[in-house]
Amino acid sequence: MWLLPLLLSAQSKSGRPTNIIFILSDDHSAPFLSSYGYPSLKTPNIDRLAQEGIRYTRAYTTAPQCVLSRAALMTGRSTLDVQMTRFSAPLPAEVVTYPELLRKAGYYTGICGRTFHLNGNRTIPESAVVYDKYDLETFKNRVDYLRMSPNSDTIHLQYTEFLDKAPKNKPFFLQVGYSDPHRVFTAKDNEPDPATLKLPEGWPDTKLVREDFAAYLGEIQRLDGDVGRLLDEIKKRGLEQNTLVVFIGDNGGALLRGKGTLYTLGLNVPLIARHPERIKPGQVSNAILSGEDIAPTFLQVAGVAIPKTMTGKSLVPSFQQASYEPHEYVFAVRGAHGHGLPTSTVHFDLGRTIIGSRYKLIYNALWQLPYTPVDFAAQPFWLDLTRMHAEGKLDKQVDQRLFADRRAMFELFDLEKDPNEFTNLIDSEQHQEIAHQLKARLQEWMILYRDYLPLPIPPAGKY
Repeated sequence: MWLLPLLLSAQSKSGRPTNIIFILSDDHSAPFLSSYGYPSLKTPNIDRLAQEGIRYTRAYTTAPQCVLSRAALMTGRSTLDVQMTRFSAPLPAEVVTYPELLRKAGYYTGICGRTFHLNGNRTIPESAVVYDKYDLETFKNRVDYLRMSPNSDTIHLQYTEFLDKAPKNKPFFLQVGYSDPHRVFTAKDNEPDPATLKLPEGWPDTKLVREDFAAYLGEIQRLDGDVGRLLDEIKKRGLEQNTLVVFIGDNGGALLRGKGTLYTLGLNVPLIARHPERIKPGQVSNAILSGEDIAPTFLQVAGVAIPKTMTGKSLVPSFQQASYEPHEYVFAVRGAHGHGLPTSTVHFDLGRTIIGSRYKLIYNALWQLPYTPVDFAAQPFWLDLTRMHAEGKLDKQVDQRLFADRRAMFELFDLEKDPNEFTNLIDSEQHQEIAHQLKARLQEWMILYRDYLPLPIPPAGKY
């Protein structure tokens, strides 16, 4: 039944199979590109991709953390389904990735650039011993070419080497990962003027907050130059017309209420796709999308059957019709982060969220614990905000959002009226029905994917 459209999608106007290049930025929230309307940025190369292809405004990763999110990107499956809610876990060998399926279909495949996060972490010697003992690092067997480096010049050498090695009689797939805009911020020469920045709504406006945000945007502007270098290489080699280029952030930025949280800045990422022969240029899609959708999209483009185990939906129909809506709801998880002990919500927090076209529900299973930021708790701007909180000098609403002693177990937001998620409607009488509907759908999803958290709807009369 599915075979005919898949085979048809594999053929470009030239009759050749489509090449695929997948570009990942690291810790990159929407809307921080100029093509997404952010005024303090200049990103002409990534903007060109959007002008020549399709830009998705509501793409959500399956977790606000690198490992968990990338597991879903690589497999097309729920983070829970592939048992990847532990930050330090290698992807199980029995879980099939889309590069493996592309390889079996005749593609030359590769991964290069910043670590792809799915082979575990060897910086802890005791973990490395386990990886070696049980042969848990599997990606050397999943792709033809595997190189890692955080350095942009080395990344350039890697993808040019890959393209040199790619057999002329085969299509190719290559994932190129960049470190920007992950902390630590080092793109000093690319920073905009902190004094002229438009800060995200609701942020405290201090000198140190502005300087830190300018450094983050500088990383994105440096990233844009690196992406331009890659796009120029594709064009120079005559590959532009028959190569699908997809750009995405792996999860949200390490910003206030960003990375490590289930709020918009933690999950909503830029997603852009370009293919001159397949994608109608200049489109904007406002459909709700999941990181799970990337894998089935690449498989359909390549003419490879999409396994029934993949829970994502192909985005190929949106290439010509941006109004395509693959999901009614998407889901995300917050699991253990990094390798530290559970002394705060930096390393250990557990939560789930369901996002619909208008409403979003967050379930904070460890609601008693206050918010502690991921990756910037020791940064000067946060220490300064902590001091202002202690001295009672912060705006009351800002103070409550960042420094509340505990969180609500459930948070309900009207994304249409409150896109920044400032007003929790969970206790609103007029929103009880929608809150119950979202809890019920979240409960269904948690049951289907064998979630280990307590379900959001308890037995009647027990609580």
